[in-house]
Amino acid sequence: MSDRQAIFDTVTAQIEPFNKKGVALEEGTTFAGDLEWDSLTVMDFVAAVEDEFDVLITMNMQAEIETVGQLVDAVQKLKQ
Repeated sequence: MSDRQAIFDTVTAQIEPFNKKGVALEEGTTFAGDLEWDSLTVMDFVAAVEDEFDVLITMNMQAEIETVGQLVDAVQKLKQ
């Protein structure tokens, strides 16, 4: 399993408690559109991801991350 796949698996596991609609999670799943998250849910989720991976996702980065795949790429980049 690649590092990216491991990050994807961990991120999707982190999403599950917030996935109230039971949306199937894929690379292109959007947080605002598909999961219908509000800003508070996003902030709680980002905090969980930051704790899990021991990274800091800046507000500028958050503004550019719209999909699960983009988040996985951002975490992978921050982990390097």
